[in-house]
Amino acid sequence: MELAHLIAFNLTLLAAILSPGPAMLYFIRTTLASGRMAGLYTVWGLGVMAATWTALAFLGLDAIFAVFPWAFIALKTIGALYLIWIAYQTWTHARAPMGDAPTPPMRAFWGGMLVNMSNPKSVLFAGAVIMVIFPQGMAFADKSIVVLNHLVIELIVGSALVLAFSTKHVSAGYLRAKPILDRIAASVLGFLGLKLLLSR
Repeated sequence: MELAHLIAFNLTLLAAILSPGPAMLYFIRTTLASGRMAGLYTVWGLGVMAATWTALAFLGLDAIFAVFPWAFIALKTIGALYLIWIAYQTWTHARAPMGDAPTPPMRAFWGGMLVNMSNPKSVLFAGAVIMVIFPQGMAFADKSIVVLNHLVIELIVGSALVLAFSTKHVSAGYLRAKPILDRIAASVLGFLGLKLLLSR
């Protein structure tokens, strides 16, 4: 593995992190609704699961999904239903005032893990990226560097985004428009869940 391979992987990874999707929408809403600490733990959970998908891609889980498509369908269905449940909860509590008790850190962390776990397409994406960017027959040490690099990038970029969204100005704007913004977020999450559920 050369440095150029890692740079290409990181550029692809940054584009994936910054593209709108369930993970970004979930951590932004968690940050705005529950504060900076909950947002940080959420993106750390998202990052750990994203790096885990990359590790599993190196181990050949994408090939297992190809051999046993029912496993992929089962994971995809569970993930889609989880996103739809989050959408339902967000919609029904859109007009509820913010609670005084913050989201417990580990609950936020596991919420992030579950959101990224809910999309098994992540391992297929990771597998495709790995096949295109990295040479065949990489050593275990090189694979470990790629996975660790993935985790570090996820944590740094996610934490920076949380810090940006947790400023007083942004938080105050969210509180003023909470019913509308929560219902928009619920609609998008619900749509993404249905899309994942119905996709082949």
